[in-house]
Amino acid sequence: MTTGSVSSRRADTRRNHELILTAAAKSLAGSGAVSFNAIAKQAGVGVGTVYRHFPTPEALVLAVYRRELQHLVDVVPSLLRQHPPEQAFRIWTADHLTHYMMTKRGLAGALGAATSSHGDMFAKAHEAMVGAVATLLDANVEAGTVRADLDPETVLRGLGGLLYLDPRDDWRGPTEKLIDLLWRGMCTGKCHLDDGGRPA
Repeated sequence: MTTGSVSSRRADTRRNHELILTAAAKSLAGSGAVSFNAIAKQAGVGVGTVYRHFPTPEALVLAVYRRELQHLVDVVPSLLRQHPPEQAFRIWTADHLTHYMMTKRGLAGALGAATSSHGDMFAKAHEAMVGAVATLLDANVEAGTVRADLDPETVLRGLGGLLYLDPRDDWRGPTEKLIDLLWRGMCTGKCHLDDGGRPA
């Protein structure tokens, strides 16, 4: 077998792995069900391929959870490079944290069973999320848009209401209202808001 063939095979394996996780996240966020047949169909791969990557439902559920969490943390620096700090916070919350929360809600039952032998996973996840919020808040403090005395964990608790959003319903409106409410409480005296509570 040539080196090119090996590289191509590895690339196919990585692509299939990502396709399966993407399909599984969407399925779990919507129904909370772990159906390898349905996930394989949505990913465009054979069910045998799903089993080769994830031998058990537990392995798949944990992989989805870790992937969603990692993305939530990794996207923060790029958002801060591309947007002003206040906008980065809003985009992270509305487009990334919300998706994570809805996926976690769909995973709730499966995670309960899957994490019996992974007791420290939720603690590490919480720590990672607090770190992401802290990074966004630090950038906003430096920009003078939020108060310097904010506790990242308290802000994260305030965002915990996103967990109750229904992905099958209109979730963007409630998300924006929650962000606006929190932003009013986080703003400095220099923070100018429009009538909707958004930075003016």
